[in-house]
Amino acid sequence: MREDVEALDIRDVTANWVNAEVLARQIEERIKALADLSHTPLFFGRLDYLHAPGADRAEGAEGERPRPEAAYRTLHIGRRHVHDADGDPMVIDWRAPVSQPFYRASKKDPMDVALRRRFGYTGGDLTAYEDEHLSDPAEAATTSKLLQQEIERPRVGPMRDIVATIQPEQDEIVRSDLSGSLCVQGGPGTGKTAVGLHRVAYLLYAHRERLSRTGTLVIGPNRSFLHYIEQVLPALGELEVKQATVDDLVAHVEVRGTDEAAAAVVKGDARMAEVLRRAVRSHVTLPTEPVMVVRGSRRWRVPAYELEDIVKELLDRDIRYGAARDALPQRIAHAVLVQMERSGEAPDDRVQDAVARNTAVKAAVKAIWPPVDPAKLVLRLLADADFLAEHARGVLTDDEQKTILWAKPARSVRTAKWSAADAVLIDEATDLVQRTHSLGHVVLDEAQDLSPMQYRAVGRRCSTGSATVLGDLAQGTTPWATRSWQEALAHLGKAEAHIEELTAGFRVPTDVITYASRLLPHIAPGLTPVASVRENPGFFDVRPAEDDTRVIAACEELLRHEGSVGLIAADARVPALAEALTAAGIGYLAPGEETTYETRLTLVPASLAKGLEYDYVVLDEPRAVVDGEPDERTGLRRLYVALTRAVSGLIVTHAAPLPPQLA
Repeated sequence: MREDVEALDIRDVTANWVNAEVLARQIEERIKALADLSHTPLFFGRLDYLHAPGADRAEGAEGERPRPEAAYRTLHIGRRHVHDADGDPMVIDWRAPVSQPFYRASKKDPMDVALRRRFGYTGGDLTAYEDEHLSDPAEAATTSKLLQQEIERPRVGPMRDIVATIQPEQDEIVRSDLSGSLCVQGGPGTGKTAVGLHRVAYLLYAHRERLSRTGTLVIGPNRSFLHYIEQVLPALGELEVKQATVDDLVAHVEVRGTDEAAAAVVKGDARMAEVLRRAVRSHVTLPTEPVMVVRGSRRWRVPAYELEDIVKELLDRDIRYGAARDALPQRIAHAVLVQMERSGEAPDDRVQDAVARNTAVKAAVKAIWPPVDPAKLVLRLLADADFLAEHARGVLTDDEQKTILWAKPARSVRTAKWSAADAVLIDEATDLVQRTHSLGHVVLDEAQDLSPMQYRAVGRRCSTGSATVLGDLAQGTTPWATRSWQEALAHLGKAEAHIEELTAGFRVPTDVITYASRLLPHIAPGLTPVASVRENPGFFDVRPAEDDTRVIAACEELLRHEGSVGLIAADARVPALAEALTAAGIGYLAPGEETTYETRLTLVPASLAKGLEYDYVVLDEPRAVVDGEPDERTGLRRLYVALTRAVSGLIVTHAAPLPPQLA
């Protein structure tokens, strides 16, 4: 298929060089999408239907006619559609409706499937297969061994897709309609991140034309996390999905400072949106002088009271500041045109545009509705106590206002030491002035750690589209962490979103998740504990470690196994452990760096562990992880995250007593 595209001759098929460039780029992107992935098999399953699937079940992406595979009873299911030289299908895209029974068919509901075959691969080579005769009442339902092996396979390198192991409850979320927003609450190892990424792939398949116009975006908590997941969508043939952090979205200024926790909480509070709205609108001044427009030998006078009515009407409409400012000269010009018509003239639109550009009109607009620089506005709010008090009256308390005021006000936007929370405020102010561009679909992962103002920033990016929100309330580790999904979705502007909960754990071993779940009553008492479905209970041990040599010995022990190893420690402990690893001659990586078979150990500060996973984990000094946070509850949540990063085994080492919540 790739060679066919490469062989296309487009020299004489376009009308001009612009069309030729566009077509050449489209062909180049198609060739990239058809690249060979040596360790990623094109097909992983087969369905034998009792009857040839009907055209209604074989309909493809949005606006397409029924595909040729409707005529086949035996279908191979894979990561993308593959056809032979004659155009006949060899592999059916996993996202096609006709592929859905591969994930959802069961002995109770075979969905017209006689046989489901799963293929097992090692390094891209076919090594096994397994059959289920779904329509044979004599054959008992069994647990798929290949499925279990795939789930428990060691993790080396970046996150991989789960397209061969999607479970029925996950598939239902993946294939949810584009028009509705969705929130997925899932504990560690329930596959919520993978579900979100596969949902993007499915939506791009089902609504390709619409989303190619409006765009899609995956938002993660940090760069390490985005690097970890970046290969999933390309492996499914989707190359155009953008990835970013919330900080990337609001990067209007350079962030060089940090906030105390108390200040960050106030700045992240949704009430700041009202403070900013008042501050922006305060720039509008009601007119006290008329506007005199001179055209040729005639003068047209718009009295102050009429100008005031125009300004009040624009304010009452509550449209964006910049849009209202653009509309004001046209409104003034229209008032002049009404006078012209009353005097017997017949002005047209060109005259109105000319009046709107008149010097007197421009001067009046500048005085009444001056331009606003969002960064300068936020700078003044944080530096000028009187200006903040004027617009925060009745919204923020006096103490809250003092908390966010800068001790040493900056002289300019360029020299200010902006914090990440300040950048979000500037983004809010920017949207009050000019509408933010909205995308067709946004996936927001690790959402539990966002502040209300950050939710608003993300919501602006999908105000006319939909969202998939992924997270776990038990893993919220910021002082402003989400208390409930209903509250978070309201800030996002998606209060009507449906909330799903995933409770089956596929990643974390039974013994490990059972131990970590001891913390749930203290950090998220309303959540259902994750129930591991893995057959292998995993390796788990808690060991005293009087010094760092015992920690290093635990790492060396786990490195003798196949797969990746993570050494997770409180941030303050990382330098000492790095020194001990170097002294022991053990190479290690930082989070986000890709593991190799030569260097499989990653030294992970607890603050960066969220969203990452390793085959084996050594968790150093749980008490230090808890004590490294501003309060105990946040510390216990950070510990819960660190405890649940292991796929196959966990060793907990400690010199200080363990937190009593783990007893």
